[in-house]
Amino acid sequence: MPRLDLSVQYACPAEEGLPLRPQFRRWARAALTGGGQITIRLVTAEEGRSLNHDYRHKDYATNVLSFPYEQEPQVLGDLVICPEVVAQEAAEQDKPLENHYAHLVIHGMLHLQGLDHETRAEARRMEAREREILATLGYPDPY
Repeated sequence: MPRLDLSVQYACPAEEGLPLRPQFRRWARAALTGGGQITIRLVTAEEGRSLNHDYRHKDYATNVLSFPYEQEPQVLGDLVICPEVVAQEAAEQDKPLENHYAHLVIHGMLHLQGLDHETRAEARRMEAREREILATLGYPDPY
C-alpha cells in the first residue's frame, strides 16, 4: 500500500465533535490513489476567511480549502478546514457532523489529486467518486 504521511494541525479551539487524527487518516487514505504527504489544518473562521480571501478572492470563511503542490510521483498538499463552518453546515443540512467531515476531507483530497467541479461533467465525475469512497467507508450519499 502506498505511504501516506499525514500531519494534522489543530489551530482552532477544541470543539465537540472535532475529529481526531485517526479519523482524518482513514478518510484521507480512502481517497488517495497513490502515496502522499498531506497536512490537514483546522483553523478559526478568521484564518479561514483570510486564506479564502487571499487565494480565492472570496471574503468569507469556507468549509475546506485545498492547496495542491504536486501530484506526481506522490500527492503533496494541504487541506484547510474551518470547523465553525463545518458545524454550521452540518446543522443546517441536518447531517451528522462526522459524516460532513468525512465528505469534506474526501472532497479536498480529490481536489489535491486534480479533480475539480468547474463544469457540470466534472462535478458529476467528482460527486460520483465521492459517493463511491464514502460508501466504502459506510457513509451515506452526502448529496
